Amino acid sequence: MGLFSFLTQEVAVDLGTANTIIIHNDKIVVDEPSIVAIDLKTDKMVAIGDKARQMQGKTHANLKTIRPLRDGVIADFNAAEQMIRGMIKMINTGSRLFPPSLKMVVCIPSGSTEVELRAVRDSSEHAGAREVYLIYEPMAAALGIGIDVEAPEGNMIVDIGGGTTEIAVISLGGIVTNKSIRIAGDDLTADIMEYMRHQHNIKVGERTAEDIKINVGAALSELDEPPADYVVQGPNQMTALPVEVPVSYQEIAHCLDKSLSKIEAAVLSALEQTPPELYADIVSKGIYLAGGGALLRGLDKRLSEKLNINFKIADDPLRAVARGTGIALKNVDKFSFLIR
Repeated sequence: MGLFSFLTQEVAVDLGTANTIIIHNDKIVVDEPSIVAIDLKTDKMVAIGDKARQMQGKTHANLKTIRPLRDGVIADFNAAEQMIRGMIKMINTGSRLFPPSLKMVVCIPSGSTEVELRAVRDSSEHAGAREVYLIYEPMAAALGIGIDVEAPEGNMIVDIGGGTTEIAVISLGGIVTNKSIRIAGDDLTADIMEYMRHQHNIKVGERTAEDIKINVGAALSELDEPPADYVVQGPNQMTALPVEVPVSYQEIAHCLDKSLSKIEAAVLSALEQTPPELYADIVSKGIYLAGGGALLRGLDKRLSEKLNINFKIADDPLRAVARGTGIALKNVDKFSFLIR
């Protein structure tokens, strides 16, 4: 390292389906939605992150907003590379003689295939990374929550992101059992869009559905602190005239029930595969919830009631994975579970 260490920049990237977070020098420097806007005539990137999200669903024929990641993996290689490059540019605001060579730790879903790993690695290298290390998301989430992952005891993490729900049991610095299902925040948003169309005869876009989820999303139909109804405006499907519909959290709890049951089933099946010694550890410690899905009202309570195991929500669950990736970056040589 020595002499040229000032030319190397170390960054940790949580490349998520919904949000991408970049950590540099222990600080979160970029926290943006994973969306790029591309001009179709020139194939150039026009906007990235929050700016591109504001354009979502409002573009004309020559402009397109793309979410490069679907279900936690790279779906559009070119857009992903432009997005990583653009977000890394956000860190380096100063002018430099040489662009720094990057050392990157990127996290990936635990169910990724070789091809998907390769796509993440190639995109990162094209964006200018010289050394790329990969870490599995549940592992990163565990580090971010502050669990000692190398201890000989079982910890279970349920990380509900935008594209995938990752469930893993971690012991001795490795993943013992894991389950990665493609039912997560995006599917809940799609459920809401579908429900509004069927039940209220009103068309809503992805952004509005997301807002409904954030404002009145719930996992239980009876909450201690119920949120106020959220008013949605949109066109009636039959008449195309504008209508206003107040949406209550009970409705949303009802419409998300199916997808949440699938998440419960996945947690259960991961517990079934867990060795008994670790199972005992998990029951006494509880299960940790991370990711944006952990913010759904009453989810911890619903899961605790169903499975008879205590569920705890991590502090700042949205950024647990990113924090863990940042910790992994500092201990690249120490942690054996990073994939080179």
